Amino acid sequence: MERVVRSIPAELDGMKNLTLRFRICAPQPRCPTIQVMQNKTAVSTTDAPAAIGPYSQAVRVGDTLYTSGQVALDPHTDNLVSGGIEAQTTRVLENLKAVLGAAGIDLIHVVKTTVFLKDMKDFAAMNAIYAHYFAPEGVVPPARSTVQVAALPKDALVEIECIAKEPAA
Repeated sequence: MERVVRSIPAELDGMKNLTLRFRICAPQPRCPTIQVMQNKTAVSTTDAPAAIGPYSQAVRVGDTLYTSGQVALDPHTDNLVSGGIEAQTTRVLENLKAVLGAAGIDLIHVVKTTVFLKDMKDFAAMNAIYAHYFAPEGVVPPARSTVQVAALPKDALVEIECIAKEPAA
């Protein structure tokens, strides 16, 4: 049975043509349930480049942290670091480390990364620096996707984003 709800919650005021549908049924394995998303909280630090648009450096939802992609901007000058892929990968990972640190999380709690490379020929050099940060002896490295892209902000060579879980209390 479906029921059409015609009253609109206050937080949805202004959306006059909105119709919410709920399925009413007794709890059963096949009966869908509605889950409300936990509050999301922005995380930011001056130890990483400031967001330059309508996004957050990172967002925490429950015990999970989602970072925005970081490029090799020096957080003090907002300029791209000089040097090649090694210098840029190091700066990117230091920026990510700072954002994670602002949330009280360190690199060993990262469960997934996405690496964007301007040129896949830089993979081996990026991977060597990446391994130093994410795969030291005895640490399970995060899952990872790596893709080549046509261009990155500020003409960077690499951008990395990650997802981390807070350690269990």
